[in-house]
Amino acid sequence: MVNCSATSRLLDHAFDAAAVRRASLRVIHRWSMPPAFAFDPALLAPEVRDRMATFTATALADELRPWRDKYPEVRVEVDCSVGQPANQLVEASADASLVVVGRRIRRSAIGTHLGPVVHAVLHHATAPVAVVPHA
Repeated sequence: MVNCSATSRLLDHAFDAAAVRRASLRVIHRWSMPPAFAFDPALLAPEVRDRMATFTATALADELRPWRDKYPEVRVEVDCSVGQPANQLVEASADASLVVVGRRIRRSAIGTHLGPVVHAVLHHATAPVAVVPHA
């Protein structure tokens, strides 16, 4: 299972881990509606949300294509929808042999270096967690 932020290091690690284990890979990508939708209820029309979901799913499929070609033996299940990623990843960890999440590399000496999703997954996942730093 991978929390896909569509970075090459993260995807390479996830696909490689699945190939080595001869396991399938579940790619979970959660996204949020832009804040502008909160201010205009007319913008919340189902067709607008559906168009955004289709666009996001297509972009994710395009991002995964090179890894699917590189690792044809890895069966990939894609789960792309609106929602909070932390809860979904923690729930999905019950059936996973490894959870792969990405974290942005932060150069600042102060402040947190793990985001809320990685923090929640590290503390609550029931499977081992691999944290892959990316730019």
